[in-house]
Amino acid sequence: MHSNQYSITEVKQIINAGGNIVNENTISSLLTDSRRINNAADGLFFALNARRNGHEFVAEAYAAGVRNFVVQHGPEFNLPGANFLLVDDPLTALQVLAAYHRGQFNLQVIGITGSNGKTIVKEWLYQLLAADKNIVRNPKSYNSQIGVPLSVWQINGRNDLGIFEAGISTINEMDKLEAIIKPEIGVLTHIGPAHDEGFSNRRQKVLEKLRLFKKAKKLIYNYDQLTDYQKDIQVKETFTWSRKFKMADLYVFSETVISKKYYLRAYFQKREIECLIPFSDQASVENAITCWATMLALGYSAVEADKRIERLAPVSMRLELKNGINDCSVIDDSYNSDLQSLEIALNFLGQQNQHEKRTLILSDILQSGLQQDVLYCQVANLIGTQKIDRFIGVGSALMNNQTCFALSEQHFFSDTAALLQQLKQLNFREETILIKGSRSFEFERISRALSQKAHETIMEINLNTLLGNLNFYRSKLKPGVKVMAMVKAFSYGSGTFEVANMLQYNKVDYLAVAYIDEGVALRRAGINLPVMVLNPEVSAFDKLVEYKLQPVIYSFGLLDDFVVYSQDRSILNYPIHLKIDTGMHRLGFENLDIEILCDMLEENRYVRVQSVFSHLAASEAAQHDEFTKKQIKRFEKAFKEIEKTLGYKVIKHLCNTAGIIRWPSAHYDMVRLGIGLYGVDSSVPASETALQPIASLKTSIAQVKKIGAGDTISYGRSGSLLKDGKIATVRIGYADGYLRAFGNGVGKMLVKGTMVPTVGNITMDMCMLDVSGLDVSEGDEVIIFDEQHRIEELAKQIGTIPYEILTNISQRVKRVYFYE
Repeated sequence: MHSNQYSITEVKQIINAGGNIVNENTISSLLTDSRRINNAADGLFFALNARRNGHEFVAEAYAAGVRNFVVQHGPEFNLPGANFLLVDDPLTALQVLAAYHRGQFNLQVIGITGSNGKTIVKEWLYQLLAADKNIVRNPKSYNSQIGVPLSVWQINGRNDLGIFEAGISTINEMDKLEAIIKPEIGVLTHIGPAHDEGFSNRRQKVLEKLRLFKKAKKLIYNYDQLTDYQKDIQVKETFTWSRKFKMADLYVFSETVISKKYYLRAYFQKREIECLIPFSDQASVENAITCWATMLALGYSAVEADKRIERLAPVSMRLELKNGINDCSVIDDSYNSDLQSLEIALNFLGQQNQHEKRTLILSDILQSGLQQDVLYCQVANLIGTQKIDRFIGVGSALMNNQTCFALSEQHFFSDTAALLQQLKQLNFREETILIKGSRSFEFERISRALSQKAHETIMEINLNTLLGNLNFYRSKLKPGVKVMAMVKAFSYGSGTFEVANMLQYNKVDYLAVAYIDEGVALRRAGINLPVMVLNPEVSAFDKLVEYKLQPVIYSFGLLDDFVVYSQDRSILNYPIHLKIDTGMHRLGFENLDIEILCDMLEENRYVRVQSVFSHLAASEAAQHDEFTKKQIKRFEKAFKEIEKTLGYKVIKHLCNTAGIIRWPSAHYDMVRLGIGLYGVDSSVPASETALQPIASLKTSIAQVKKIGAGDTISYGRSGSLLKDGKIATVRIGYADGYLRAFGNGVGKMLVKGTMVPTVGNITMDMCMLDVSGLDVSEGDEVIIFDEQHRIEELAKQIGTIPYEILTNISQRVKRVYFYE
């Protein structure tokens, strides 16, 4: 079975490229964005002509370490040591390579398309089927001509099910995605007006979507929506569901809301079955029925399907509820606007009972496929069915169709800027405000203006993601293998008892800290798990014993000191952990010391060895695998001698985070989970999307200044702009952990969706960013790292590792913990 590693020569043959190969490299990751380069050495950069010409960013990708490029026929780049594969169209080459990769695997694949609900159905099917299958799926909503090949590239030999969604916006797109996904089973979600404008009519759009299933063996769909398309469906076997027609395979004849859950009764195979959906909004209900039908079509029993669907968890979507100014609640849905999503958002608004007054702020709807007068009459009718007290329309089309609306209070503005100028006069107070706009209207500016400001630099910690990461690694272990979680250094910057409480609640076996005072803090916070102290200080042995912490003994001197301490206080059989140096050469007994160590331990009444462990020096690096094997052999030799002397079994542990993934044969009795718990692990393949970073670091703009060309910025006059522009001073500096090494353009932050570089030296409490050309204001959010702008990228910027970035975030940065 093929992995997703190919030689550059293989890739050249697969995509039928020209050009010369300078170095025979291995390709394991596909890159399309020079700002997001992961695994540069094994990456293949496609210079796509999407929003911008990708060829403009080849040099930037090269500077990030990429040495393999797919480019359009044209002038050669003068970049030493780089391979350039020449093709007519890099996007086609990307799709061809992904289609070839897909063809190397015989896994079952579910293909999903539709107008709405694709991502939700995909994620829910993942939740429903993950207990039985090793599933690969699109990351988030990677369903485009670029996103699908990047998603399919994740397939590896461990996967036995793929779930891929495909989105199109015009004709002649689906055949390309079908060739990449090759679905055996098709799922068609809700068909609505989204992207109607890209087709001559609704029928053309539906027929284009159906092309995803032209070679599928089975298709699951809502018969009510495709009654006029039965002759167009060429799939051999279908599974239909309906709320209207009894002849459907799944006929839903009863729907009741019970305690905010949706109770369904239906006929299936001539008998009545039931399903309880943990949601009550209509979009979720329709998506859940689609999942119900899919499970039944796949052969799951009605009882099992119902049991699993009842446990469905919500999928994080863009709609966000947050606290607003003047005791308001703000529902932020400022990313897209169409009739169906407006209906969903209004439904959510109707569920909010914290304020009597409800306000809707709506932009022009840009993608409806309808004439403007027809469209806005439909919008007005939709709003009329809801309890809306005030309507605010933004855009020329809404202004031109004001007569469609007849609310007691309504206002219209030509654009977002005009509304922002009048925001104070509108006097928002003690009301729920739905902000619903197309992306081009930049309604996030309205959201920021109406939301409570958070001027502090904060680090957000998602405890659910922490738990997900823990379970991801647990899934890699054989039954009975224990987990020691590393919470040293303030849990890698993520917190002390907040993280430890979560780990204790979820029954990890051990915690490990660096120093005794860290263990004392955990005990005082109510943590009663066994705690191993990696660097116990002799002067603090009293605290160690008082708080029942377990020391690591790594030298004869330390062993002597602790035995004497225990002897003086008549302490017997105190648990200790022995560290063996098998090649890290930091701390620990070396192989030559083992015989003497055994003599000291034999019949020693004062200590009892709880575990014997060592530390792998390069478990993540394939080029050092032979050395790792030597470490494993040395470790086995040492612990066998020690156990023979002691006459009892001890816990053996060797694998750190990377070792858990790459060295399953060396898991022994326990593994030590460190940085991977926090979502960072270079040894985890890209397909393992279950591992996610738990932390995001955010700050805000303190001031914006216009700067002339050549004017100097920051201490030492080290920064300047090449031409007139502006800088934003943001509230983070080296005292917060944003190191001085990030200064003078090395570091980059995310401001309003744009990566902007630092300017000048980083100061203690502030730093400056080049925001020339951006419309930014004081208070705007700035992202230092999150799940998109990952901490690994920051580490690369200054030539360090994520550990250093995380552990340098100072205690004065406020931590905010999320648990859903």
